[in-house]
Amino acid sequence: MRADGSCFCITDHFSPENANDTAKETCLNWFFKIASIRELIPRFYVEASILKCNKFLSKTGISECLPRLTCMIRGIGDPLVSVYARAYLCRVGMEVAPHLKETLNKNFFDFLLTFKQIHGDTVQNQLVVQGVELPSYLPLYPPAMDWIFQCISYHAPEVTASVLTWGSVSCSALLLNSVMSAFRAEFIATRSMDFIGMIKECDESGFPKHLLFRSLGLNLALADPPESDRLQILNEAWKVITKLKNSQDYINCAEVWVEYTCKHFTKREVNTVLADVIKHMTPDRAFEDSYPQLQLIIKKVIAYFHDFSVLFSVEKFLPFLDMFQKESVRVEVCKCIMDAFIKHQQEPTKDPVILNALLHVCKTMHDSVNALTLEDEKRMLSYLINGFIKMVSFGRDFEQQLSFYVESRSMFCNLEPVLVQLIHSVNRLAMETRKLMKGNHSRKTAAFVRACVAYCFITIPSLAGIFTRLNLYLHSGQVALANQCLSQADAFFKAAISLIPEVPKMINIDGKMRPSESFLLEFLCNFFSTLLIVPDHPEHGVLFLVRELLNVIQDYTWEDNSDEKIRIYTCVLHLLSAMSQETYLYHIDKVDSNDSLYGGDSKFLAENNKLCETVMAQILEHLKALAKDEALKRQSSLGLSFFNSILAHGDLRNNKLNQLSVNLWHLAQRHGCADTRTMVKTLEYIKKQSKQPDMTHLTELALRLPLQTRT
Repeated sequence: MRADGSCFCITDHFSPENANDTAKETCLNWFFKIASIRELIPRFYVEASILKCNKFLSKTGISECLPRLTCMIRGIGDPLVSVYARAYLCRVGMEVAPHLKETLNKNFFDFLLTFKQIHGDTVQNQLVVQGVELPSYLPLYPPAMDWIFQCISYHAPEVTASVLTWGSVSCSALLLNSVMSAFRAEFIATRSMDFIGMIKECDESGFPKHLLFRSLGLNLALADPPESDRLQILNEAWKVITKLKNSQDYINCAEVWVEYTCKHFTKREVNTVLADVIKHMTPDRAFEDSYPQLQLIIKKVIAYFHDFSVLFSVEKFLPFLDMFQKESVRVEVCKCIMDAFIKHQQEPTKDPVILNALLHVCKTMHDSVNALTLEDEKRMLSYLINGFIKMVSFGRDFEQQLSFYVESRSMFCNLEPVLVQLIHSVNRLAMETRKLMKGNHSRKTAAFVRACVAYCFITIPSLAGIFTRLNLYLHSGQVALANQCLSQADAFFKAAISLIPEVPKMINIDGKMRPSESFLLEFLCNFFSTLLIVPDHPEHGVLFLVRELLNVIQDYTWEDNSDEKIRIYTCVLHLLSAMSQETYLYHIDKVDSNDSLYGGDSKFLAENNKLCETVMAQILEHLKALAKDEALKRQSSLGLSFFNSILAHGDLRNNKLNQLSVNLWHLAQRHGCADTRTMVKTLEYIKKQSKQPDMTHLTELALRLPLQTRT
């Protein structure tokens, strides 16, 4: 405290010379007042609490006071009160003078002397008067004892530690437990057999030996004992643990030693330990009160057994899982197992032991799903099950692989992401079959591919997400087409077309309702790209799929003030333009598209042109409607977009088309809504293209496309 009443901090380098006379006098006055307190315990605690203030008076004040305060504690007759006083003094001593270890050691040895009072007549009579049993009284000591031991063991040389350890041999189990809790795990582990000897010989009254073995096990989980002693250590510990009658005492110890067993031994020893746990926890359904410990055992086992073929060959592992009768706990355990499998399984597997066990685990997770299950939980379960499905591979045994997917579909039908993953996996399987059997298309191979296609066609309708179904119909149709299953591909595409009217105006995306039209536009653009190479069915007429799709688009209820329908029609024009080419841009191997089927037939081209005219009429009608609605900016944007489509895909040598493009150019600029920079760049592009040998007709067009001037 400064003269002005403000405070300052006493640093490590503070000395009495830094304090003025007023501060020294005030500090000395405090200590005199404390010395006048008659009661021992209040005087001790008050003086110990301001021990650091001795730095105001002399450099040796703290080193002189600590031994004196240690001796003061000897006047406290109650051993419980005195041990907490010593713990507090050790705490203060470590804070103000951590280098003064002698005071810590003196407190320790004084405590050893007073600890014997616990079994004396005075303390025993007091416990009887107060109605306190010894087993309830002794656990009050460890917090203080642990603190004292931790202070002593902090940066203590091993010689000191050894002296302290051997000094406590003749003391009780309570003291030995505190020693094992305070000292470094490496120190305990290297002397494990010595500690086991002490545990056998110590007095366990009020503190049972199995708790000592538990403390020893906690140390051995952190540090390894000598290799030659490991089996003997396990045998000595388990002799004591397995004799425990109380299920809670047993499981608290067994849970600790399971980690030691997994860490240093094989599946044989682990199986023995698990069998013993089942034996102790099954009677009277004792396992119901010990789920946290049983969960820890499972986590420790799977933490050390990353080879799941070894793990599931442990005979008692699955029976151990059967003890988790409570559904929520059982599901959490299954999630831990699947998470470990996904993290540590490096190669795909077809091991029947692993597959049967994990199918059971995944089925348990799946069956926990109900109407109240949160979406996040469903996503997590789906992620884990999908991780398992991805790691299952039967190599070239495609029929066995498909059988696995069929079984999985029946087991996990309530989780949509799992069904989606299965469909993708089956499609991938069909494509792999095509690659491996290339050039050898036997009837058996064709039948297998059709089975894969049928699997997808049956499964997709069970999905809830409408865009999930649409995209899977499209993807599966593409796979069927790639495998020359033309009728099946048509079925997928027809199913997709028939589903489009069911698309709602708003859909849920990550918990938020959003308009669906942009997603529908994206899907249809992908669909059009596929339809280019789909050959017409001989019984359904020219471009029957395109016609059906156009009818659905026409009848679909679009949002007011939406231009998505016109953008879709523009994409249809791109498709029809590509279909009018003599040779299409891309093909599928061994599938004859319409360019091969019709060979530029005039009737086919005429039908194509009729569709083009119909679609263009719809676009122009919409552009006119925008003028009535005063949506001039939208009209300008769509007009320029339509112009660019004609420029890119149309034959501008056609007079009608040429004139239409000029009209659209003027429309885009009519009300001053067009972006001048875009118009200039477009015109420059046309002029540049007109210089190519087969594009000279664009020269005349460029002359008919004036740029709007603004004043």
